[in-house]
Amino acid sequence: MKGTLFLKSISKHSRDWSREGSMGKPSSSQFDLSANEGGGGNGLGRSEADNAVPTNQRTGSGDAGQRFVDGASLNAERSLPRSSLDRKLIRVQRDVLKMGALVENSCVLAKEALCDRNLDAAERIPLQDKEIDALYRQIEVDCTVLLSLEAPVTQDLRLVSAFMQVVRDLERIGDYNKSIGRSAIKLFPYPVHECIGEMETMLDRCRSMVALCLRSLSDLDPDAGAELKQKDDIVDKDYHRLYEQLINTPAVTGSVEPIVLMVLVIRALERIADHATNVGKRVTYIVTGERS
Repeated sequence: MKGTLFLKSISKHSRDWSREGSMGKPSSSQFDLSANEGGGGNGLGRSEADNAVPTNQRTGSGDAGQRFVDGASLNAERSLPRSSLDRKLIRVQRDVLKMGALVENSCVLAKEALCDRNLDAAERIPLQDKEIDALYRQIEVDCTVLLSLEAPVTQDLRLVSAFMQVVRDLERIGDYNKSIGRSAIKLFPYPVHECIGEMETMLDRCRSMVALCLRSLSDLDPDAGAELKQKDDIVDKDYHRLYEQLINTPAVTGSVEPIVLMVLVIRALERIADHATNVGKRVTYIVTGERS
């Protein structure tokens, strides 16, 4: 069942998503970090302005607050007001999307470090990864508080539990980008390998998948999972083809280190695609209750 947007206030910050293989070199994430303005750092009660939710944005009336299921049928299952839980869910999802924006931007930095030999980009990846890890820990705590104090049911329960899994996938993508940055620094002294063009295409495809999984999370679009699976199959083929090319490349410099490093890079990219696919599956679970 595909409902209306859960968070129009977040979706409006989404920009046009680049097509696979033609990403260019944007200077920042395609997701606007301002989506979390006023909501960071202090747990679920972090902004009084967040509590001023207009009446027409609360579940049961108004398009902006309409949920996937009839809010009235769930009111009887809860002792707390719908609006209280809804506001907290909105804050958590906003933080998840902010984390996703940082992760996508780390994909941009990884590409600049590896393909453009940009040392500054490579050094910025670990710093950004610390921000990703901090959000990961905060979101886990917030989700735990929601589960213990708000007692969500049905789709709200699926939403909170899926958020806890989504942030794990996003955190792992950030770690893999950090690994690519480390490998890129070690590759700087060596000549550019002939496979770098194909690796750049593979990296663009992975970043396209990260962008798509974030959009599916913002819109709660269950149909994106099938598209992500198709893209993941393409990345898997890239991995196997490049792996064969790399292991059969003579060690021209007299050292196997650059070959080993590039194998580590394509392995990291293959895992990034897997985690982006997992996010799409979580979204399908949130909306439909079915595991794909």
